[in-house]
This record gives sequence, C-alpha cells and structure tokens, in this order.
Amino acid sequence: MKFYEYKAHEIFRKYGIPVPRGLLAAKPEDLVDAPLPCAVKAQVLIGGRGKAGGIKFAKTASEAQEAARQILSMSIGPYTVKQVYAQEMLDIAQELYLSITIDRSARAPLLIASATGGIEIESVPAKKILRVHIPPLVGIEPYVLRALAKALALPKEVASQVSDIAAKMYALFEGEDAELVEINPLAVLKDGRVVAGDAKLVVDDNAEYRHKEYADLPQDRTPLEEEAHEKGITFIQLDGDIGVIANGAGLTMATLDVLNLKGGRGGTFLDLGGTDDPEKVKQAFEILLKAKPSVILLNIFGGITKADTVAVGVKQALEDPAGHRPSRGHVGGRRRIGGEGPCGGRVTCLSFSMGRRSSWCRGSRATRDSSTPARCSTTTRRSSPV
Repeated sequence: MKFYEYKAHEIFRKYGIPVPRGLLAAKPEDLVDAPLPCAVKAQVLIGGRGKAGGIKFAKTASEAQEAARQILSMSIGPYTVKQVYAQEMLDIAQELYLSITIDRSARAPLLIASATGGIEIESVPAKKILRVHIPPLVGIEPYVLRALAKALALPKEVASQVSDIAAKMYALFEGEDAELVEINPLAVLKDGRVVAGDAKLVVDDNAEYRHKEYADLPQDRTPLEEEAHEKGITFIQLDGDIGVIANGAGLTMATLDVLNLKGGRGGTFLDLGGTDDPEKVKQAFEILLKAKPSVILLNIFGGITKADTVAVGVKQALEDPAGHRPSRGHVGGRRRIGGEGPCGGRVTCLSFSMGRRSSWCRGSRATRDSSTPARCSTTTRRSSPV
C-alpha cells in the first residue's frame, strides 16, 4: 500500500515526527488558508512530479490558487492529478536523506542515510551513503544511532534530533508493517530545527488485514488491478500483449523473463498462488481477458495447486464466447487419488493449445469453430505414482 504525501504526513505526526504545516485541496478555492509562503504539490503515487511541473511555489493566496489551478487535472505519468497539498516553505540550511526499508537478502530492516539529501538516493555515490542493518528482534539500538550521527557529521544539537527522528521512524516502520519509510529531504532549518521535508510510506499489502483504517485509501493500481485485488488475485498490468498466468511469483517472473529473452512482451503478471478453487482460476482468466491480450500463456507447476483444479477453471472460462483467445498452456502438478503412492496421489500433467479453430488437450480432443465455445476435457494424463 502506497500513501499520498499528505496521508504519510498524518501518520508521521502520529509517531511524533516533525513535519511542515500543510493544507489539502481538491479545487483552487480551497486554498484560502494555505500556509504562506508555500509549495503547492501534486498528490500522485509516482515520483518525478517536480520535473513534470507538479510542484509550484507561491507567496500569496492568489498565487497558491493559480498554482493549484495549473496543477489540478494535469497528467503525471499515467495519473491525473485530483488533489494538491500546499505545504509551508522551509528555510533550509542543509538537506539530509534518511530511510528505513527491508533488506530481503539479510532478512532485516536496513537504515539508509546520507548527508546529501534532496536528490534521488540512487544518484548519490555509494561512499557517501550509510547502510546499517537493524536486528529485527532487538530493534534500533544506541550504537546504530551513534553510527548515524558520526556518518552525517552533524553538530550535537542536530544529531540528537536526527537520532530521535530515526528512532521514531523505526517505531512507525514496525507499528505500521511498513516496507519503506523515507524522508527526502530531512531538512535542517536555519533556526536549528530538523523537519521531515517530504514523506514517503509504503505498507506491506499482506498486513492490510491489520490496518483496516487504510482499506479505502486510493492505491497505485489500474482499474483491473483494483478488481483483482478485491478478489484476492495478484495481478499486475504490463506493457506487452501476452497475457501470462502462472502460480508463484518466482515462476511467473521466470516465465516473463523467458518470453522477453525470446522476443515476446508480457502484458500481465497474474499469480494464482496456491489456489485450489476452480472459481478463483475462472475469475483470474476473466480479469486477464479484460486486459485484451493477443494471446494467453498459462504455465502452472503444481505443488499445493492441483492440475485438475486449474483445468476445470480454464475450461469454465474458455466456454464463455467472450473468452476466445489464442492460448497456450502447460500444467504440471499433483492430483490426489485416494491412497496411491507414498504421498497418496499421482503426478498429473495437462497441456493444451487454443487456436482460433481448434483445441488439443492431452488425454482428450476438442474442436470448435469461431462460433462454438471451447470444450476441453479436464481428464489429465497420469504418470507413475509419486
């Protein structure tokens, strides 16, 4: 879950992190009480808004309203700006960078800091960046904060404020099940105060059930991605024309990589996960078809997922005349056959090819013309017991 800047500011305040005053507006007339002078910022869930003209500065209320008028309804990437956030301008002496994210290879939170803030951290030389892992079972310890203050070479008064903000960021990181908490810039003001000049917050989707207060917040999803999310299906739209369905993120990404290697372009990332529900498979196919792929590739390797379950869902989806698409698929997996073999089942493999006029299922045949729905038997070829 990604958060608009104004909402991230609200959550930062909840944890005691100092942020500038600001006012949210959906139309220019709402900015009569904007904190002046101010920066009028487009609220979009994408970076690069400054370069796109989505941040303008104003000294008076009329200038703020005019800036809002110019920004509202403009397009930044694929998004139309519907709200702006007028944030008080800060008298900045120094800009720092501070974030906490997850290092999956180390299986631990990672504190990242730099004395060079206000620009993308990717543009900062590695030697100017501090990276310190935070033990997840212990939390942020004083030695981490001492390393932070030393790396940034800050005066004692400023260092204590930065350390306090870092500790509160980690409390937010844990409390909100975050994947990323970022402040860029972390502004050191000329009066000595330290304030979060910007705020970026990403919360783990898997923790959504623990944060029902965020359920209705708009997210960085297309309409089809939103529909899939509501149905519990992992679906991402891409730029290509080949609809890809697989199970497990690793297999799905590997399938997309092979397509790209062979000159194809994936148009969707649809992960069935470990579903054992034909209806869920059918729903996944229906969502994929709405993306209008020119061809569909189904690649399933079953462990928890059963081959015949997938076959039933595919059959139901393709029986709908609206589901006619040239399709290729391979499903290898396990279908439980009571008590046979040490695992109580057999390995099953289903392959099919759906063209404009004919279909082939290993273990059965089915033909159709352009006006006849596909009939693909769910009978699967069995190999030796597991």
